[in-house]
Amino acid sequence: MVQSVLVVCVGNICRSPMAVGLLRTRLRHVRVESAGLGALIGHPADAIARELMRERDIVIDDHRARPLSAPLCAQSDVIFVMDARQKQSVVDRYPTTRGKVFRLGEFIDQDIFDPYGGERSDFQACLTLIDRAIEGWVERLKIVA
Repeated sequence: MVQSVLVVCVGNICRSPMAVGLLRTRLRHVRVESAGLGALIGHPADAIARELMRERDIVIDDHRARPLSAPLCAQSDVIFVMDARQKQSVVDRYPTTRGKVFRLGEFIDQDIFDPYGGERSDFQACLTLIDRAIEGWVERLKIVA
């Protein structure tokens, strides 16, 4: 039974906070958190990411970046990453995660590119991709949640 989901990206200020916001609106009874492989510890979500999420009536203003850790991995039933390289990094660092780490874009057969440092249009394209990717997972997670 899925009770907790962890979303991982690099800095934990762009992709994962947006994904968390979307997942929380769709999986209300599941705890959804995020972390970064190279987290910009303590930083808020990127301003463009916050703005785009507010336009969807989702507030991520309280988000603060934090690093991926063994306790976070242990308490998570499912861990989503943005690409195959991140998946391998998570499993290499935390071998006990094997079997519960998945690419967020698995069901759309795409990696989720990093919009960091890009224009609003880059963030919008990334958010659209995240939204499509999440749709592929939501029904599967609802079945086991």
